[in-house]
Amino acid sequence: MLDRAEAVVPGLVVDERDVARHVDEAEARAIRSTPTVTIDDREGAEVFRAEGIPTLDQVLVAIAKAV
Repeated sequence: MLDRAEAVVPGLVVDERDVARHVDEAEARAIRSTPTVTIDDREGAEVFRAEGIPTLDQVLVAIAKAV
């Protein structure tokens, strides 16, 4: 699904993190389950979070809020 969002939104960068390897980051971001999808705005503030796999429409709306 995130690959589809990248195809639709020019300049979108998807950064996948392995929370098992980056435990400190997962704890800092309060990520407790996988997958967890977060979308941040340009300042780094989280504008969307989905525990599980969100729909493409949810991701596109969140991206619109982030820009």
